[in-house]
Amino acid sequence: MHAPDGFINAPVSAAAGVVAAGAIAVSLRGARRELDERTAPLAGLVAAFIFAVQMLNFPVGAGTSGHLLGGALAAILVGPYTGVLCVSVVLLMQAVLFADGGLTALGVNITTMAITTTVVAYALFRGLVKLLPRGRRTLTAASFVAALLSVPASAVVFTLLYAVGGTTDVSLGKVATAMVGVHLLIGLGEAVITALTVGAVVAVRPDLVHGARGLRQKLKLRVNGELVDAPQATEPGPPDTPGAAPSPVAARSRRTLWITGLVTSLVLAGFVSFYASADPDGLEKVATDHGIDEKAEEHGLTGSPLADYGVEDVDDDRLSGGLAGVIGVGATVVAGSGVFWAVRRRRTGEEAEAADPSRTSV
Repeated sequence: MHAPDGFINAPVSAAAGVVAAGAIAVSLRGARRELDERTAPLAGLVAAFIFAVQMLNFPVGAGTSGHLLGGALAAILVGPYTGVLCVSVVLLMQAVLFADGGLTALGVNITTMAITTTVVAYALFRGLVKLLPRGRRTLTAASFVAALLSVPASAVVFTLLYAVGGTTDVSLGKVATAMVGVHLLIGLGEAVITALTVGAVVAVRPDLVHGARGLRQKLKLRVNGELVDAPQATEPGPPDTPGAAPSPVAARSRRTLWITGLVTSLVLAGFVSFYASADPDGLEKVATDHGIDEKAEEHGLTGSPLADYGVEDVDDDRLSGGLAGVIGVGATVVAGSGVFWAVRRRRTGEEAEAADPSRTSV
């Protein structure tokens, strides 16, 4: 659903950019409350995983494919503010490194794919969790529904932006019907991926999942093939706060989860992506069928070494795409981890100042 340059006119694209910048600023501040020394590393991994899975277009019928948007997954795993940042990092990496999604349309893409999906999904998720019996199955079911509906919500927002700033004269009714219809189907794929991923992480480390906070079940960790009771997680605090240090067992478990997630992302992007559907995604299909793409502009970085998810001068398609995927995962995890480390460091400095006003924040 990456909109290229030229679909939306300059004034509306600029306005969307202002909205996106404002949302990112708010999210940077809100993420300080969501991230701690346990979850900050997970946030960088979530961004890399979303990048990898977005390379896996799946068929939805009639010559159309879809891919994960990731807002629901990110919001449930690491929180809505951090979720907006995760998807925004992915979109930035895709636009700058791979010429995927227009540069002037970056604000539009962040508004539709990061902000809308995260806000809608997390609001639905929290509402369902409050209404349904509290438990792991509820979290999985709520994740499914939230992810399912977040995708057509994104399509609706794109249609509204196009209604205001579209560059071609097309029937908005037909565009809206086509966009919502195809993205409902794509939403089913999003829902399955999100529910399976959330369920897998909750089964291993529910204490690391933002949406699972408050679960009454005692945490179990798998150590040397056996399930053992894990120490209760402590509230994060400044480095010199007694009890702030994680237990060795919990630290090893987090490290195992992080390594497993990174390896999975690398395999998905570097190998499995070769078998992804080559059909156009939902927006591309609707744009072609209804003439939205008549004034689409070539990406400003079309000639970049990694454009179109391939490595320049590597002739073997499988190797070229695999290397591009691995590079993308690496760049995203580094960029995301850097952002979340900085946010976490800022929070630590604020906590230290609050505890001892004589200390200088870093």
